[in-house]
Amino acid sequence: MKFTQPSSWFFICVGPFALFAPAARASAVNDRKIEDAATSSYNYRTVLDNRVTVKAADGIVTLTGTVQDQGDKDLAADTVENLPSVVSVNNQIAVQATYPEHSDAWMAFKIRCLLLVKANVSALNTTVVVTNGRVILSGTADNLAQKELTAAYAKDIDGVKSVDNQIVVKNLPAGTPAGDYYMDDASITTQVKYALLTYKSTSALRTKVTTINGVVHVSGDAHSAAEKSLVSKLAMDVRGVKSVTNDMTVTG
Repeated sequence: MKFTQPSSWFFICVGPFALFAPAARASAVNDRKIEDAATSSYNYRTVLDNRVTVKAADGIVTLTGTVQDQGDKDLAADTVENLPSVVSVNNQIAVQATYPEHSDAWMAFKIRCLLLVKANVSALNTTVVVTNGRVILSGTADNLAQKELTAAYAKDIDGVKSVDNQIVVKNLPAGTPAGDYYMDDASITTQVKYALLTYKSTSALRTKVTTINGVVHVSGDAHSAAEKSLVSKLAMDVRGVKSVTNDMTVTG
């Protein structure tokens, strides 16, 4: 039997596919990493309560599902944007309010969400009941400061008329962390950005936030030294933040 030398067209046709295969496999691996990192993040598991589905293809991430409000929809997208290898996010999440805005159920929902992302309070150990705009807090706190801080956060919610703080203090040593859940870096970055956006005295649009192992780095421009200090404080108030490095430039 006679074998002939393969013609050049064989290498021309097969070559690109041979090169493409490893790249395709690497892309698929990165896509799975993106999906796993997003769905296992604190924001997706706890704040969004696993209501959002994540699908990545060549670094382009598509989000689907249903959330309570626009804030949750933005939270889902921003958390993914902070992950490595993400090229862009196609946010197809539907907003479908379960509770009418400013209703008792809506206020209770907002308070619980706030406790989930704030440092030094415990969402798991706090029960929230709202009737006619009047909030009753019960459960346990590690110390008096945690009890008072929980009430202060509840008062921050729009529509709340009063707060009856019935939380019982367990009198643990000061500085004992509230052990609800572990916060990942992508979730921390998003929550810091959200805190800056919702606070009128900060220049959130001119601020860059990154997080590595719970250490937050902030850069950008601040109108004053007071604003720069406020940014650091707001970042430290986010659950999971170990420390803040603030390299903002005071332009005022």
